[in-house]
Amino acid sequence: MLKGIPPVISPELLKILAEMGHGDELVISDAHFPAYSVNAKVVRADAVSSPEMMAAVLKLMELDQYVEKPVAMMAPVPGDAVDPGIAAECRAALGPDADRIDYMERFAFYDRAKQAYAVVVTGEVRQYGNILVKKGVTMP
Repeated sequence: MLKGIPPVISPELLKILAEMGHGDELVISDAHFPAYSVNAKVVRADAVSSPEMMAAVLKLMELDQYVEKPVAMMAPVPGDAVDPGIAAECRAALGPDADRIDYMERFAFYDRAKQAYAVVVTGEVRQYGNILVKKGVTMP
């Protein structure tokens, strides 16, 4: 065990976070996301929700300071019923950075996920629990 590492961060995910550089992106997906068809590097975290995983990841890395919206969420398809709790939980996890979330159309999100460094599949069963975070620079 390591001190200060959230318990939902597996050794495999910790390695991925350490490998990522400034500007690299990580997708934190819900259980419905087509992770294996959009990215070759997939880590599973089935016992945690998307907002919980995002909060844990952000304890270990900075968001990109040089872009206005370093966090993106998949926007609902018009007409779909959406649980507003997911977005609210993400904003709460972001704290003062809550206004730095962009909402992306579903297929645009998939295209961006193809370019991400990795995808973390959570056990999130609520629709549209897909979050993309862009890594920033950790200042000394």
